[in-house]
Amino acid sequence: MDDFILHAAIAGFGVSIAAGPLGAFVVWRRMAYFGNAVSHSALLGVAIALLLHVDITTSVIGVCVGLAGLLLLLRRQKLLADDTLLGILAHGALALGMVILSFLGTVRVDLMGYLFGDILAVSSLDLAWIYISGALTLIVLLGLWQPLLSSTVHEELARVEGRPVVIVQAAYMLLLAFYIAVVMKVVGMLLITALLVVPAATARRFVCTPETMAGLSAAIGAVAVTGGLGLSFLTDTPSGPTIVAVTISLFGASLLWRTRTE
Repeated sequence: MDDFILHAAIAGFGVSIAAGPLGAFVVWRRMAYFGNAVSHSALLGVAIALLLHVDITTSVIGVCVGLAGLLLLLRRQKLLADDTLLGILAHGALALGMVILSFLGTVRVDLMGYLFGDILAVSSLDLAWIYISGALTLIVLLGLWQPLLSSTVHEELARVEGRPVVIVQAAYMLLLAFYIAVVMKVVGMLLITALLVVPAATARRFVCTPETMAGLSAAIGAVAVTGGLGLSFLTDTPSGPTIVAVTISLFGASLLWRTRTE
């Protein structure tokens, strides 16, 4: 097997392992639009990095986590609904990034690369980023699991039980923003958002416990990556979008399966 395909498969597995449990809470808490908003804000991070001549990955992580923090502050004001705030922040960050880039006329930015990624161009350093950030994400998520699950199932009851609901929810949002920012540079906005939402939505139809759903979400993501890379190799199509298409196909198959068995 060629090295670039092997690296792509290893990268996809690494993203799926962490995206599965994270995505389970994205689906339960109806936060799919949050992932999109964080992804869109990455362009501002790229623009700031080029303007200030700093590391792009660090800048993107800072902007994405900063957007999550700003959203938390605005939510406490209770002036607007969450989806409205996300729309304002996402499009505002995207527009500001485009404006900054317009002043950097001599700098060329591969916007398509950040949108769709290039999983076939993953390097050993990228793999290290993916697996280290994934391990840290899973460790933190494991520590948050029970209080976060309690606040997701019944927030008021969790408060009565003395759970630090606000702190736990804020920690999860910052963790999600951090992970999206890290892996998005490698696999692109489209792929990381799809791997967070679609496998978890597919797994939800077949499980009875949260832990099983998290594990099955990761497994479905890994299967989608394998199938997408194989199909991309055979049909000579872009790898990232092909993986997303396979992921959507698995979700569609799950709908048909449950419909026929009910």
